[in-house]
Amino acid sequence: MKELSNRTARFTDSVIRRMTRISNKYGAVNLSQGFPDFDPPVQLLESLSTIASDPKPLYHQYSITLGSQAMREALAAKQEHFMGMPINPNENIVVTCGSTEAMMAAMMTVTNPGDKVVIFSPFYENYGADTILSGAEPIYVPLNPPTFDFDREVLEAAFRDNEPKA
Repeated sequence: MKELSNRTARFTDSVIRRMTRISNKYGAVNLSQGFPDFDPPVQLLESLSTIASDPKPLYHQYSITLGSQAMREALAAKQEHFMGMPINPNENIVVTCGSTEAMMAAMMTVTNPGDKVVIFSPFYENYGADTILSGAEPIYVPLNPPTFDFDREVLEAAFRDNEPKA
């Protein structure tokens, strides 16, 4: 059998999962995930019940992956307003299934295998993973507490020594 890809060999479990295990172990309040300790508002539950039982609009179904035409047109109109240039909703708007897919699409659009990408640290855990999965190499530049500023010389060295994309 052919060996599996080693592309993800450097990945560990997510910080969210790790913090959930630690919270459970010590009985702590878990702020790493959205587990509310209250029921949803009654109005929301009633609206959901009404929408879910109406077979015509199918609001409870996934939308088409490229986004509805009305949504893309609304986004294009908003961007035209702020950018002052024409935006074609069918050629210039990219709709994704969540921010993770959007970040990966952006990373794969602007990087090539072997590129280096500067990532300020601490960072959202997908930045490093998206960089690696794109075939690029993350270069981490620390943000210094308590103000989370960065050392300009460290950033300049990251660009000078590694020729990163971003």
